[in-house]
Amino acid sequence: MSPVESLPASVGVSGLTAILISLVCIALSWWALQNLKLDLFVRHPKGPQGKLLQLLLSVVLGHFVASFIMDYMGYTQLLRYLF
Repeated sequence: MSPVESLPASVGVSGLTAILISLVCIALSWWALQNLKLDLFVRHPKGPQGKLLQLLLSVVLGHFVASFIMDYMGYTQLLRYLF
């Protein structure tokens, strides 16, 4: 298989890896935020607005963690060109 033919497969695997890492990080941040006392910031943390806030916080936190992990993986791949 030539490099031109393997490029779409490589890009596809990279995209799938990014999606999986993002979903895992969002799920882990949602799990970690279950212990956050939202009643200090929201009047009714068990209501729909409190749950939506928790979901949005977990997406934002998970996105930042996933971006860090994917950047770190990309940087380690670039290290092979150093030597």
